[in-house]
Amino acid sequence: MTGETPPSVPGPRAGDADVPGRQAPLIRMTNGGLRYGDRILWKGLDLDVRPGEFWAVLGPNGSGKSSLVQALLGRRPLTFGSLRVLGADPRRAARHIGYVPQQGTAPAHDVVRARELVGYGLDGHRFGLRLGLRGRGAATRHRIDAVLEAVGASAYANAPLGTLSGGERQRVRIGQALATDPRVLLCDEPTLSLDLHHQRAVTELIDRRRRDHGTAVVFVTHEINPVLDLVDQVLYLAPHGHRIGPPEEVLTSRSLSALYGSRVDVLRVRGRIVVVGAHDQQPVHHPGPDAEHARETDGARP
Repeated sequence: MTGETPPSVPGPRAGDADVPGRQAPLIRMTNGGLRYGDRILWKGLDLDVRPGEFWAVLGPNGSGKSSLVQALLGRRPLTFGSLRVLGADPRRAARHIGYVPQQGTAPAHDVVRARELVGYGLDGHRFGLRLGLRGRGAATRHRIDAVLEAVGASAYANAPLGTLSGGERQRVRIGQALATDPRVLLCDEPTLSLDLHHQRAVTELIDRRRRDHGTAVVFVTHEINPVLDLVDQVLYLAPHGHRIGPPEEVLTSRSLSALYGSRVDVLRVRGRIVVVGAHDQQPVHHPGPDAEHARETDGARP
């Protein structure tokens, strides 16, 4: 750990002071927008993400979910509006942001050992490579061991990443993201391509972190069901705009039909949400074998 003083959080917006005990947001975006050439991904986006909150970011491919994460990391400046993370430009806050990338976009570094990858998070080489652990003191090695134990990866601490399963690698990447004790955790589809068992293990690790340490979590996903019971707020990005609110308000037939500009049915299937889009669009979730038993819901949370 560096002992570096984190940037301060932003001051209250109008109305914040009216809620006793309400904490100032760690992430604040005001009228945010992002454009690629002539195409606007999203605009008019206002976000206040507070300590300990779990935000799920949903939407179809190409809606700008991963680009939002890149903006929060300070890698892609907004085209419109303003963004503050921990009261500062996101690039200044980077040391206090943990990042768990998609499996497909994270380099495997097959010969790098699990403990080395966690070490990159500690010494600021989260997005690059540093060979070996020589030069690190006993305190740093102890911290690496503690992080590996916390994410359940001690058994394969010395194994090359190339020998690990997808779920095991994601545990190590979560350890890398948590190594610097982040105040904000950005997760870009961390459960992609994982089976249900490993999806549950990964989401439980992330949820435990935010509950025990008050870390704010922004969790990009195509599948809401593995995290539905954890989510405080949903940000849904879609072709006809976006919507923010609790899952029971955003994930409804009326809400998603407006966002897609066509009929979308939100169904409840044995405690799971299934979204079926018009013209085989199927924007988020594909109906499973129990779909014939589903009933439409316009707001009920499973």
